[in-house]
Amino acid sequence: MFIKIYNALIYLLYPLVIRGYINKRKEKGKEDLKRFNERIGRPKLKRPEGKLIWFHGASVGESISMLPLINKLLEAHPDAHVMVTTGTTTSAEIMGKRLPERAFHQYIPIDNPAFAKRFLKHWQPDLILWFESDFWPAMLSNIKKRNIPLILVNGRISNKSFKRWQQFDFISKELLGCFSFCLGQSEEDAYRLRVLGAKDAACLGNLKYAGLPMPIDEKEKNEIEKEIGSRPVWLYGSTHSDEEIKLGRFLKEIEQAIPNILTIIVPRHPQRGTEINQALKDLGLKTALRSAKEKITDKTQVYIADTIGEMGLWYSICPLVFVGGSLIPHGGQNFIEPSRMRDAVIVGPHMHNFTDAMNRAKKADAIIQVNDIVELKDTVIQLMSNKELLEAKRSLAYNWATAENKVLDGILAKIKGYIQE
Repeated sequence: MFIKIYNALIYLLYPLVIRGYINKRKEKGKEDLKRFNERIGRPKLKRPEGKLIWFHGASVGESISMLPLINKLLEAHPDAHVMVTTGTTTSAEIMGKRLPERAFHQYIPIDNPAFAKRFLKHWQPDLILWFESDFWPAMLSNIKKRNIPLILVNGRISNKSFKRWQQFDFISKELLGCFSFCLGQSEEDAYRLRVLGAKDAACLGNLKYAGLPMPIDEKEKNEIEKEIGSRPVWLYGSTHSDEEIKLGRFLKEIEQAIPNILTIIVPRHPQRGTEINQALKDLGLKTALRSAKEKITDKTQVYIADTIGEMGLWYSICPLVFVGGSLIPHGGQNFIEPSRMRDAVIVGPHMHNFTDAMNRAKKADAIIQVNDIVELKDTVIQLMSNKELLEAKRSLAYNWATAENKVLDGILAKIKGYIQE
């Protein structure tokens, strides 16, 4: 009943309200104007011959976590193609660079029954793997009507979401009832999915543990390393608003303890680069901005790498990494990627987006968690001034991350059962 009411309201509200909201997104550059036809279910690409497996994820992190599974599935099914959908321009750009042969990217349609019908009629996927925690009723209900196998992969239900959904369990039961099977990131997630209405749910592990090696442009790496020279260097990555300023106030203290140290900052949203650059200059710091093609010199204290798709480059250069989104109540960003690149990894107190992974990493002594910026400053000084301790922390992080890769085989075996030969 909920889905029927939702779809009727969307038909009514789209021309009155939602279209105006979408137009504002266009004005702010949040929609890809050249490919907006995809957002209304009118793709220009033709459907490839053979099996088509559709992967959907909302964020950059979810999109990247798909890649090992995409590669494995394409190896196992040489006649198949993979379509990846996301909703952001950033994720579209990254997927365009990293998807293998026989895989391509499309934007997910706006959740409107008419757009969903057109999209599914055109693509006719044989299997759908849903990596997003948001459940779009118009799309999910249309998938169910067509009897297409739909699997939730790496599902995560936070404490807050679980409590909220329990108050509206008649809705969650309808939405989760559209899925053929649900895979939770943890046993707790699988339990919550069952409570909320999933027909069948299990945990085979967290697919984010099974990431592929990140791409590195070796030419760019050589050039950056020449500019850095023998200077000590560390990374302050995936940062959000306020985190850069918090660090900036303590960088001179770090430099006093570790002379000539270079800090590389990679903002989570690259468009904030100019803003961060000015804020750090106002603190009296000497900066260089990558998007402006500024070089690292002996006087550069902070290099702001405001680019997309180069995290592998920075992780490969820096032995010590702080993962942002964790000094503020955002919930943290993916700390497993730098661990896999053999970096010592520090995070802040707010890591609730990765509770299960954090618990596992802590047991293996593979992560360093600080309570605030002062403790972060002290930890950076301690590790950068003690090579043996830094090396030990790098090894612990790497050993833990690589041991977790086995999760991919279990998930792959389960998914294969839904692919008809």
